Amino acid sequence: MDRLRGINFGGWLSQIDAIEEKDPDGFVGVENHMRQFMRPDDFTQVAKWGFNHVRLPIDYNYFFDEQANPIKKRFIFIDEAVAAAQANRLQVMLDLHKCPGHYFHDQSGEVQQLFIGDTHVNLTIKVWQFMAERYAGFTNTIFEVLNEPVAPTAEVWNNVKDKVCLAIRQVAPDTTIVVGSNMWNWPSTYPDMTPLDDDNVLYCFHYYEPLLFTHQKAPWMPEPIYQKEYDYPADYGEGVIRQYGLRMSEGLWDKERLEKELAPVFAFRDRYNARVICNEFGVFAGVPREPQLRWMADFLSVLEKNDIGFSYWNYKNLDFGLISQGESLHSHLDRYANPKRLDNEMVELLQAH
Repeated sequence: MDRLRGINFGGWLSQIDAIEEKDPDGFVGVENHMRQFMRPDDFTQVAKWGFNHVRLPIDYNYFFDEQANPIKKRFIFIDEAVAAAQANRLQVMLDLHKCPGHYFHDQSGEVQQLFIGDTHVNLTIKVWQFMAERYAGFTNTIFEVLNEPVAPTAEVWNNVKDKVCLAIRQVAPDTTIVVGSNMWNWPSTYPDMTPLDDDNVLYCFHYYEPLLFTHQKAPWMPEPIYQKEYDYPADYGEGVIRQYGLRMSEGLWDKERLEKELAPVFAFRDRYNARVICNEFGVFAGVPREPQLRWMADFLSVLEKNDIGFSYWNYKNLDFGLISQGESLHSHLDRYANPKRLDNEMVELLQAH
């Protein structure tokens, strides 16, 4: 497999509630949104930019009912995405962004239902077996088991991922499976992830460190420590402690530190002769421009140096978009001051790596 370099299409078939929240007056309803937010031309654009894949986040609740029975009329949108990617010689990573009993941005602090008993694991398996049966026959599909698991322990997530991956493999013997480590796929949790007994696996990690910098003043991070302005490179002191005691962002961050933090991923890759990809990374659009670009250039250089593929977050909207349309929070930003509302400088930076 060639080094994957691509873009996330988040906000199209996932996180639609967030799109509505940002522009309630312009929201056209779920199915009209799916019909209008992305079109085949968007896949053509990604290919023309020189990338070779699209990561397609999918929230199960828009496509399945509470018992994981498919809402079949909506699968035309995934069908068309796979076909548009294929027509543009792009691979498409079908990412289960939200599954029964789990959502990466659950802020309740409680253990999510996916990690309590088998009920929601079995529902997730039902979701995946339907999707795998429908899309395994396409040569350009890749199946990502779950976006950013947040389990109470690595052992719990390892057990769940093994069950779901085995169920997918029973239906899709030849399709590449993508799976990542616990706690939002953070590199620091890689030492506790067990590899699958399967040669056709791509192991993913996400990278937004230092989180205090990349998510500064983001409205969905209301804690006062995030509502400050941070530079990069810089020292972020004691950092921040998130769920289950995971400490992030502490100390000095520069290009050398970015690479150092990937050491657990490199060790996993070398130990198991594994393939790895960073399939989410980026900096909140509201971060001051120059440090934003410095972070992006440093991180992309680290990925390229170490022959790691990537999927940039995000193509359109959701506060990280290469394109920003209808987002009042970012309407004043100079980078989008053109007819397409396209951040050309960021596109060129991604193309260069």
